[in-house]
Amino acid sequence: MSLERLSLNTKTVNNWTLKEAVEGAAQAGLGAIGPWRDRVQEAGVTESAKMISDAGLRVSTLCRGGFLTAIDDDGLDDNRRALDEAAELGAPELVMVMGGIPDRDLIGARVRVSDRLADLVPYALERGVRIALEPLHPMFVADRAVISTLGQALAMAEPHPVEAVGVVVDTFHVWWDPDLEAQIKTAGERGRISSYQVCDWLVPMEADPLLSRGMMGDGVIDFATIGRWVEEAGYRGDVEVEIFNAAVWAADGDQVIGTMVERYRELIDAPGN
Repeated sequence: MSLERLSLNTKTVNNWTLKEAVEGAAQAGLGAIGPWRDRVQEAGVTESAKMISDAGLRVSTLCRGGFLTAIDDDGLDDNRRALDEAAELGAPELVMVMGGIPDRDLIGARVRVSDRLADLVPYALERGVRIALEPLHPMFVADRAVISTLGQALAMAEPHPVEAVGVVVDTFHVWWDPDLEAQIKTAGERGRISSYQVCDWLVPMEADPLLSRGMMGDGVIDFATIGRWVEEAGYRGDVEVEIFNAAVWAADGDQVIGTMVERYRELIDAPGN
């Protein structure tokens, strides 16, 4: 069974350098890698692009930009740098997490995101990189993302060209949404699905909810159903595994990738899923 669509997000092997992650992904036969900016910046953008290309890997996404809600810093300069980095890496998508609430004004924070996104769209088009809006679970509204549902992300993307703004379907953040099937269908019909990121929702949760992103099959998410919806919506891009979990990070990276491959074959790319 081909692993051409399987992508390793570098957070999944958080203790590895980019070089180690690239080598591990290539050795395992994966088709792509989704680097975080910290790892790219450590290695240097030009060297990172060469390293990934020489290994025969694609870049599925670059994580991350965003955080556009602050009052005293519009975040535009850093996001333009992120778009530059994505373009040099050959990343088709720059994942953006929108930012939390700095001033108890949720409505105002969302307005700032919308306004600043509009400011970034011409630059994204110029650089040939699509901004991929990632809704996060509602428990992260206060500190990380004022956009919580795929529907909200689609509404924010809608005024902009499809080639400039898309949305991320991340199982950890959207699996609970009773409107998820309809929203995935709409995203597909509009050509807006930028990325499909997978990991599981662990029960019980960790003390830090951010670290409750587990290996597929270790939690409660129905990957067969969500994956079918994404497939029926017309998405044929990479499936990027992004795990935030202390136990996974402490494990041997090659073993983590090995388990990731097994679970991908069993739960996501299996016949009938």
